[in-house]
Amino acid sequence: MSFLALESLTKRFGSHPAVDGLSLAVEQGEFVSLLGPSGCGKTTTLQMIAGFVEPTSGAIRLAGRDLLAVKPARRGLGIVFQSYALFPHMTVGENVSFGLEMQGVASGERARRVAETLELVGLRALAGRFPRQLSGGQQQRVALARALVIQPQILLLDEPLSNLDAKLREEMQIELRQIQRRVGTTTILVTHDQAEAMALSDRLVVMNHGRVEQIAPPHEAYERPATAFVASFLGKTNLLDGASVRPEKIQFAGRGLAGRVRARVFQGNHWLYQVETGSGLVTVIRQNTGEPMPAEGEAVCLAWNSSPPQAKLGEVSAQQTEGS
Repeated sequence: MSFLALESLTKRFGSHPAVDGLSLAVEQGEFVSLLGPSGCGKTTTLQMIAGFVEPTSGAIRLAGRDLLAVKPARRGLGIVFQSYALFPHMTVGENVSFGLEMQGVASGERARRVAETLELVGLRALAGRFPRQLSGGQQQRVALARALVIQPQILLLDEPLSNLDAKLREEMQIELRQIQRRVGTTTILVTHDQAEAMALSDRLVVMNHGRVEQIAPPHEAYERPATAFVASFLGKTNLLDGASVRPEKIQFAGRGLAGRVRARVFQGNHWLYQVETGSGLVTVIRQNTGEPMPAEGEAVCLAWNSSPPQAKLGEVSAQQTEGS
């Protein structure tokens, strides 16, 4: 039996299906990301798990019990919102302690758990500060500590890193994954950021128009996308002979698909090329090794290794229907 099970979960707003028959089985301790563009149904799914939105049909089970029969406040879930939602008039320690007070935890136990959790997120020395005195990254850590201190059965993360700048976001991705592995809390992340989802997750649930396109580990979804949407959404891709070929898999060679360099862009650690070919415009990414690279207007040949098995686009992997 899976720890968390979503069974044919559906939510309609009027005639519009925001989530359409989603089935997903999540194991205890797993980190799963709901990934997709705006309006794909990922946030609505998270809100149904949290109890903020009532499903039109379907079931949600946590450790075998019917979660829909439990009030949101009693579901034992920790939630981190995009805005962090910290209490501005409370110190860091008071913000983290708030959930324990609502649970009626004794003051001595509260103090111990708050100190341990602040230590976990690297903020014990800032317990007396107010949110306005913290950086964005520090506020994010406070929100995470507040969610973890209640020892939730599931941690729900709603775009928690989207307000951070690119460099800090990458740092927090590493830190968040390390904390999750250390604590072992089952985690569901909602994000539209492909790189973030692939960096953090054990599995991705790629959604589009309320439906699941693919459920798979990040590497498998990237290398063997089940649909054209997954191939295009998880980074750049080229559709050649009915299969998806990633730009970094294509090389300049002595023979192969003939073409001419239409444009090239230097991006520091790699070169980004667009090559006009008889099969259409092909995107190529080559690492910057310091060696001379083809110039714009130059005739080239493109080759790639087609020996590894690649799913034909339109096929649905066995994992996509897991839990249904």
